[in-house]
Amino acid sequence: MARAALSLGGNIGDVRATIASALHLLETAGALVIARSSNYRTHPWGKTDQPDFTNVSAVVETTLPPLELLAVCLDVERRLGRVRHERWGPRVIDIDIVAYGEVRMETPELTLPHRHAHERGFVLIPLAEIAPELLIGDRTVGQLAARFADDPIEKL
Repeated sequence: MARAALSLGGNIGDVRATIASALHLLETAGALVIARSSNYRTHPWGKTDQPDFTNVSAVVETTLPPLELLAVCLDVERRLGRVRHERWGPRVIDIDIVAYGEVRMETPELTLPHRHAHERGFVLIPLAEIAPELLIGDRTVGQLAARFADDPIEKL
């Protein structure tokens, strides 16, 4: 079994219910949730003229290899109504693989650890709640999250 760290979020509809559904669907597809962060309200990143997001992190155990886990995540997004209209735009649900064990890879489909995780408080703050010792590159999530302590990220 491998452990993977996921970031989930959205800003359209009942996001908390959608995240709960996403985690359930991930489990039925072979990614057992072993830890889940609190819900956090975060400001949009990248495209800022949209509603705030609700974000959570989860740690899952799975036998799925990284690209198969990615396919499952994308399928769950589609099943829950995700349509990709614009980069960093509003969405019903977004599921990113932040890290997968100690795997380092870069393919057109997937980069591990996630190439922008270290820049995103909305990923690091929830993840630090449940996996502060997880390494992203050569730093722990807790160390990386400390940089965002003053960001307007609100635990709900």
